[in-house]
Parts: sequence; structure tokens; C-alpha cells
Amino acid sequence: MKQDNCIFCKIIAGEIPSSTIYEDEKFKVILDVGPATKGHALIIPKEHYADFYELPENVAVEVIKLAKKMMVRMTEKLGSDGFNIVQNNGEAAGQTVRHFHMHLIPRYKDDGEILKYIAGEPSQEDLEQIKKIIIE
Repeated sequence: MKQDNCIFCKIIAGEIPSSTIYEDEKFKVILDVGPATKGHALIIPKEHYADFYELPENVAVEVIKLAKKMMVRMTEKLGSDGFNIVQNNGEAAGQTVRHFHMHLIPRYKDDGEILKYIAGEPSQEDLEQIKKIIIE
């Protein structure tokens, strides 16, 4: 289902131009207009799902298969030295477009791009408490 105010729905509908590098009946893969590195692309389902929470499991499986296919092809064609696959859910996690999408980011030695988090130092007690909350 298309959402009228969604930029990715408009791209899928052809209302906004994109640099498409792959397309089938369920997905479109486009180059990001604000790339982190050369070749940074986005996998976008043609159906509108706000985020990973809304994504049906069968579609999630297809996204992962497509990510692998594209990662292999892009590594071969672009000569990248590594790859990041990034998927954000919610504003707090950095999601800026509320249409599920997965970032495919080729990495190059000394590309200067920094995708990282600051590792915490929880105690074993903290870890046990969090584990207990999650599994109960």
C-alpha cells in the first residue's frame, strides 16, 4: 500500500527519479543521494512497511537474500574491501524515512567513513539483570 507522503513510495511509483541498480516485482535498489561511500545503495520494498517491526517475516528473508546478492555483485564490480549492511528502526536509531529500507555500504581501505558505537562496560550483574528482563 502506497503512502502519499512517503518519499520512497514516490520513488517506487516513479514520481521522483532515482538511480536504480536493481529492480524486481517486490524490491527496488537505488543509489543513495547522500552516500557514505561510493556505491552506497538502499534496498526498498515496493510495499510500504514503516520499519522492520512491520515487515512480514517472508519479506525479511527476501531482503536478506537480496542484500547478499547485491553485496557480492557490488563488491565485485566496485572493488570494495569490505561492506556494511545497516538497517535503522525508529528516530532514536537514526531512521529518517518511515519506510523500511536497508543500507548497503561498500567500504574501502582508508575511506574515512566511521560507522560505530561507543562500547559500554556493563558489569556481569548488569548483563544478568538485562538477560533476566529479556527472557522472562
